[in-house]
Amino acid sequence: MMNDPLGDMLTRIRNAQMRGKSTVRTPASKLRAWVLDVLANEGYIRGYERVTSSDGHAELEIQLKYSAGEPAIRELSRVSKPGRRVYAGAREIPSVRNGLGVSVVSTPKGVMSDAAARAANVGGEVLCRVF
Repeated sequence: MMNDPLGDMLTRIRNAQMRGKSTVRTPASKLRAWVLDVLANEGYIRGYERVTSSDGHAELEIQLKYSAGEPAIRELSRVSKPGRRVYAGAREIPSVRNGLGVSVVSTPKGVMSDAAARAANVGGEVLCRVF
């Protein structure tokens, strides 16, 4: 049984980039897909698609992005964990590396980047940081 599915996906992405893989697969869920939408919109991954594994389970196949052999994602960390949830209001959402990175926030209006959450004036749970 997996306690932190989002943390598992982030770890799979980190591990695949360390090995120089072009794609990585993770079990499918709505939250994972929403986070991947934000990563794709911000340009950290090429994209993803929903596929079916050989045993019939739905999976997300993520196409990783590289620039001159270096991964587009330099740092990927989970902020809010199952044992310690981290919430922030619209004005307290942390910026990553003075705005060069992105915080992914789960808000009542959906999962969005920190800049989009500030623009919509909504706060929520800070899921992860990407740089």
